Amino acid sequence: MNLMQTEIALPARATVRGAANTITYAITGSPIGKVLTARSSVGVCAILIGSSADELEQDLRNRFPDSRLAEDERGLRGDLAAIVRFIEMPGAGLDLRLDTRRGTPFQQRVWEMLRVIPCGATITYTGLARRLGQPNGARAVATACAANAIALGIPCHRVLRADGTLAGYRWGVERKRALLTREAAI
Repeated sequence: MNLMQTEIALPARATVRGAANTITYAITGSPIGKVLTARSSVGVCAILIGSSADELEQDLRNRFPDSRLAEDERGLRGDLAAIVRFIEMPGAGLDLRLDTRRGTPFQQRVWEMLRVIPCGATITYTGLARRLGQPNGARAVATACAANAIALGIPCHRVLRADGTLAGYRWGVERKRALLTREAAI
């Protein structure tokens, strides 16, 4: 399993001026719907999943209101191909340089823990909270998962309720089920 790189955290509201504040993005189709990939100067800062390009572009604008957004399908072709390949064949892994600077320190701790969950494995929100040293922090872990903008790269779809059932997934429980089913088949 390849672990992805994460840059040093900046405050969640940090603003960068100039070209470094430009985010390029592109959208493609996949077996689980449309996928938007966005990249900052540091790395992939968003992988969003949805049913329409308009919905995904609006989500990106909402998440990065202080950034200049520029569509760049050609420049992101490799990232898009890697993401679709991962959806189709999760055993291939997903090795992208990530930019998680917009997360709080707690969110970043949760996201780092999510990234070490092997493909095909799951954990409960409570189990993840315990691993973080916060046995009563299941709700905070769930909130951090919901704030994750890098679907698949930070695999929050691998987290389940305490009873093992599927729970809220920002991009829909059916997509979560489809991803877990594909991963279980490897």
